Order: sequence, then C-alpha cells, then structure tokens
Amino acid sequence: MPKISVIIPALNEEKSLPFTLESIKEQDFKDFEIIIADAGSTDDTIAIAEKYGCKVVKGGMPAVGRNAGAKVANGEWLLFLDADVYLSDKFMSFLIEEADETSADIASCAVIPLSDKIIDQIMHATANAYINLTQYFYPHAPGFCIFVKRSLHEKIGGFDESLKLAEDHEYVKRAKEFGAYHILKKPKIYVSVRRMESDGRFNVAAKYVACEVYRALLGEIRTDLFKYKFGHHYDKIKNKIKSGL
Repeated sequence: MPKISVIIPALNEEKSLPFTLESIKEQDFKDFEIIIADAGSTDDTIAIAEKYGCKVVKGGMPAVGRNAGAKVANGEWLLFLDADVYLSDKFMSFLIEEADETSADIASCAVIPLSDKIIDQIMHATANAYINLTQYFYPHAPGFCIFVKRSLHEKIGGFDESLKLAEDHEYVKRAKEFGAYHILKKPKIYVSVRRMESDGRFNVAAKYVACEVYRALLGEIRTDLFKYKFGHHYDKIKNKIKSGL
C-alpha cells in the first residue's frame, strides 16, 4: 500500500501535465501512486498519463474528479493537485515530515507563482497571508494542494459535488471539524498563472473576493452566479523555474 495517493483532475492538459508529472517523478520520496481523473479529454492527456504509469479514472468537474480518484486510491494519505503545478524534489518528504510533527490530519502550504511579475508575487503573497491567518477559525485551502488522510476524506464524505465554486474551502472547513488542520511551512508548491493571464488578474481577484463575501453572508455557493470554467487554459507553463527549488 503506497503512503500517498496523488490525485489530479484533468481536462485537455497535454501541454501542462508532463511538467507536473515530471516534478512528481523526481521526488526523493517514492512511496506514492498517481491517479488522473480525466473529464473527457480530446487531446493526448490520457496517453500522457498512461505513459507516466498513472492510473486513469473517469472524472468530471474538479470535485467529481477528486472524489473519483479517492475512491480507487490505496494510499494512507491523499494529495490533491492540479495538472499545472510544479513540486520541488523534497515536497512530499516535507509533507509527511511536517504533518507528523504537527499531528495534522489535513494540510496545505504556501503557494508560489510561476511568474516574475511583481503583481503576481503580491497577489499570491496576499492569498498566502489570508489563508495562514484564517486557518484556525475559517480555514481555506486551494484545491490544487490539499493533503489529507484518506480516513478523514472518507469520514466527511469527500468533496461536495453540488457546489459551484469554493468546494475546496468548504471541504477543509468540514474536515477541520473532525481533524487537525495546518498550513505547513516546509513544503512549497509552484503554480501556473495561466488563469490570471487568460481571465485577467483584476477579474480573478474580484471574483474570489466576491466569492468570500457571498460565503460569509449567504453560505456555500450552489448557484451559477460565479461561473467556473474547467479546462479552458492552454498556455505554456514556463520552463524556467527560479533557483532555490
């Protein structure tokens, strides 16, 4: 039985997925399996996943894909990622070590943008500060980096597939009722800014601020007021990674 099951929802990710899978394969920690929950890709996503030895299951929207992957997972821990992230070579080792040190049952970590632009650095630093500040009383975690014990995932019934947005934050909020949640300090995850580039940085920021206000005043998002597009990004992820990985 692998220690970690990596679960990645994907749709038409032939350009980004190899980059992510290479960073997973280069981990110094080797006790893991990779599961791709494919939402009906029409490109070479599935062929690439199989080339890297991944298990492929039928997915859907991100919450659906994550749940589908978790159902066939064998790991003690589940690591939910997106198909456009990059992990440093000690990422999984740091997850296991610090989760053990902090007695975490579910965790996330700081996010670093794959961008040299100051605006991207500021926006992600602000998001990191907010997530870190609220972790104890109003927890958040990006869906592209959630590390959780499989037993806890099963106990809370997985992700709520009826939600239209912020299902990752709602998931962590429910999980915290039954287990310890921490923002880990050692691991760092590098993320693409392609959504910001295609949708506009102001638009993305305004959308998520509005989402937070909506959740605080009206509860979880079950309407189409905040539309979420899945698989509409095809920009090339930068191949140059900053030093210090």
